[in-house]
Amino acid sequence: MHDAARDAKLLAALAALAVEAGRAILDVYEGPEIASRAKDDRSPVTDADERAEAILISGLAALFPNMPVIAEEAASRDGTPEAAPETFLLVDPLDGTREFLARNGEFTVNVGLVDGGRPVLGCVFAPALGAIWLGAEGLGAKTARADLRAEPAQDAYRPIAVRPAPEAGLCAVASRSHADPATEEFLASLKVANRRSAGSSLKFCLVAEGEADVYPRFGPTMEWDTAAGHAVLAAAGGVVLKPDGSEFGYGKSETGFRNGAFVAWGRR
Repeated sequence: MHDAARDAKLLAALAALAVEAGRAILDVYEGPEIASRAKDDRSPVTDADERAEAILISGLAALFPNMPVIAEEAASRDGTPEAAPETFLLVDPLDGTREFLARNGEFTVNVGLVDGGRPVLGCVFAPALGAIWLGAEGLGAKTARADLRAEPAQDAYRPIAVRPAPEAGLCAVASRSHADPATEEFLASLKVANRRSAGSSLKFCLVAEGEADVYPRFGPTMEWDTAAGHAVLAAAGGVVLKPDGSEFGYGKSETGFRNGAFVAWGRR
C-alpha cells in the first residue's frame, strides 16, 4: 500500500535531489568542451553522467534507506543483480547522452521506483529546459518549469493528464536519435495526423501532458531508461504495453534489465 502523504513528501524531496544532480550536469554542459568516452557497449559516457549518479545514489540512500538501487553507470561497471528485488529504484543520471553531446537540451535525469514489477513513482528532470515531471500511483502527475539551476516552487506545479485520442488522428512522438523500420511499420498501422521528435524520456512526458498520443519504441532500451517516464505517464492516466498489448514489466534480471519493444499510449 502507498501512503499518499508520504509519497507526496518523497516526490518533493526527489525533485530537489534531481535538481541538485542537474546542476552538476549543467556544470559540464555549460563548459567549453564536453569530453566523452565509450563504454563496453559502445554507448557514450561523460563526467556529467558520473557526477550526477554519485549525487543521486547518495541522496537516495537518505530518502529510501536500505532500498536497492540499480543505476546505469554502476550497472555498466559492476553488472546487474542476478535476481530482481521486489521493490527497488532505477536511476539513469543522464538519459540522452547523445542529445547532451549535441547540446540540444533534450536530456533528462530519471529516477523511478518499481514495486512488484510496476513503476509506481517517478521523477523526470530536464536540467537544460528547467522542466520537471513528477508522478506517483494514487497521486496523479504534475509538471513545473523554473529558472535554470533553480528548484521549482511547490505552487509552480500544475497537474497533467493524458488526452483522449483526437478524432483527426494521433500525434506520434518518436526518438530523435533512434529511428528504425519496425517503428515506422507500427506507425503506418495507425491513424497518425502528425509527428514530433524528442530525445530521452521527454517522449513519455509529452504523452503524459497530452501533447502527444503514442510513443512506440522497438529499439533496445534499459529499464533505467524508461521507469521514471513510465511512472509519470501511468500517474497521468496513460499506459505502457508490449506491442501485442500485454503488460510491460520491470525487474527483468534474466535479460540484465534490458527492455523489449514497447508502446506508450495516452487515453486510448
